[in-house]
Amino acid sequence: MARDIINRLDKLRLRRKGVDRLGRLNEASRKEILSKSAATEKWQTRAPTQAYTRYALGAMQEVEPEYTRISIETAERVGNQIAKSIDTLEFRIQGSVPLNIHIRGVSDVDLLALDTGFLVFHSSGPSASSYSPTARSSLGVLDDLRSSIEKILPGSFPAADVDTSGGKAIAISGGSLARPVDVVPSHWYDAYQQSRQLHERGVVILDRKVPKTIENFPFKHIKLIEDRCNSCLGGLRKAIRLCKNVKADAVEEGTKISFSSFDIAATMYHADQTALKIGYLYELRILAEVQRHLDYLYHNPEEAKKLHVPDGSRVIFDAKEKYEGMKALSHEIDDLVKNVAKEQRPLLTFGLGVPWGVARDAIDSIEIPG
Repeated sequence: MARDIINRLDKLRLRRKGVDRLGRLNEASRKEILSKSAATEKWQTRAPTQAYTRYALGAMQEVEPEYTRISIETAERVGNQIAKSIDTLEFRIQGSVPLNIHIRGVSDVDLLALDTGFLVFHSSGPSASSYSPTARSSLGVLDDLRSSIEKILPGSFPAADVDTSGGKAIAISGGSLARPVDVVPSHWYDAYQQSRQLHERGVVILDRKVPKTIENFPFKHIKLIEDRCNSCLGGLRKAIRLCKNVKADAVEEGTKISFSSFDIAATMYHADQTALKIGYLYELRILAEVQRHLDYLYHNPEEAKKLHVPDGSRVIFDAKEKYEGMKALSHEIDDLVKNVAKEQRPLLTFGLGVPWGVARDAIDSIEIPG
């Protein structure tokens, strides 16, 4: 698929400003987004004559904090309204937004609506005797909770669009809401009896389409990504955002990439931390490391299939389409590295078979002003 870097730069700008999702906003929020959309971000002034380099740098940057703040506040507002009708709930935000790896100015926020009147636990855990067994089941509790929330949301936000077709979440947008919110009925899974640390506490959610319940550890995932990112001075988050933006543009151009944001983050978690840390001074080193890491996994499928998600709950590439999606993303990153290298070292000619190591060397010690 042909890649138009000028078009990708424009798409990147619109995505970061939220202009690409105006249809999911109320009129006041649309006006606010459009009024801010003309403002220039710092990345747009860097490498002014080098479009591929500018795109790579821009794709790494966090969304402006104001957009993130509004997303979180909107989710909290939805939670507060639900809590007026169900007093046994507490709310937590999971996913890309609290982790600050989202790439859109208008991002869907995952809001866990946790029923505190019911939980599951390990019967052999050190605190098991403190829990009271019940005949109720996770499936029944969560199905009832979902039905209740589906009734509450239209009454609390009568002008909003409430979509109940999803298996795991109830989507609400528009009306008086400044951002879309996905409400996920859930309850706690106390696998943290020994540590008592929040990040070790699991949650159980419902997939109503099956139906079945699913256990996961969203706060452990967040903490592990945060800790590793902090150890490499922000480089991991930049690598994840870069991959997500490149994927978004490639998919919009017609390339199939079956590789979720969660699995992108998990894959980049295993990239070389030293290289990502160097990216604090030389940001293009992050691009070089992303290309190296994906290229290695592409050519070493058996090693790739050994990698686990950060919390260790499963292997990343547990389905063929995920590995194929990673390979497709790797092709896209290859193209970006090649073109950035040409901009930084115009004498490089890939038609003569320049090795990828040479291309990476051409960009990994370049300091871009701004």
